[in-house]
Amino acid sequence: MMFGIGTQEIIFIVLIVLLFFGGKKIPELMKGVGKGVRSFKDAMNGIDDSPEKTNREVQ
Repeated sequence: MMFGIGTQEIIFIVLIVLLFFGGKKIPELMKGVGKGVRSFKDAMNGIDDSPEKTNREVQ
């Protein structure tokens, strides 16, 4: 258990999210979250790779 959250609390949170966004909006919401996480990871990797990429692009 993380932060003392049990199965009942997770189910309750999922039901509240369904009430707020509806069943049709959930895939759009998750798609947006996925894109955000992907861009964050790309940015984190880009910080490490940026000197190599800029040197390759210049040559």
